[in-house]
Amino acid sequence: MVKKTRILDSKQIDALINLLSKRILRSVKDQKEVVLIGIKTRGVYLSRRIADKLAQSLEVHLGTLDITLYRDDLNVLQENLTVGESEINFDLNGKTVVLVDDVLFTGRTIRAALDQVLDLGRPAVIHLAVLVDRGHRELPICATFTGKKVKTQRGDRVEIKLKEKDGVDEAYIIGSR
Repeated sequence: MVKKTRILDSKQIDALINLLSKRILRSVKDQKEVVLIGIKTRGVYLSRRIADKLAQSLEVHLGTLDITLYRDDLNVLQENLTVGESEINFDLNGKTVVLVDDVLFTGRTIRAALDQVLDLGRPAVIHLAVLVDRGHRELPICATFTGKKVKTQRGDRVEIKLKEKDGVDEAYIIGSR
């Protein structure tokens, strides 16, 4: 039997976005600008919300990454492959970059995102901000800024819904518990 447990509602997601924004702002307080890059799909929406909050205090450059071509399982996915566009229309060299994603799991998506960012330039520093960290890393990657850590079983899924894509803000753990 599959069990779906809600772990975040709309107010909690908004509070976590505020928390992430404050933590990012605190870490870049001595700088005039920051680069936020959302990892498609839901990381893009989260990065836009964070950018709205940060833009009150500093200049924010906003970009998006589609990491499809940088995945390490590309040979397995070739039949169902859909490649989207990445949009980074500014120089990354010497900049403080914050990658933004919804869920951190194995670390493989972030590894792919790092590869792509480094192909585009040489930032001074790259941070990672995630709404939910669910553990079970396969690579030595951790988030600089984490909204919420949740305990999951390896076979569970964490599903984040955001109003820009799904019409509602909420998050679930889906698994057989």
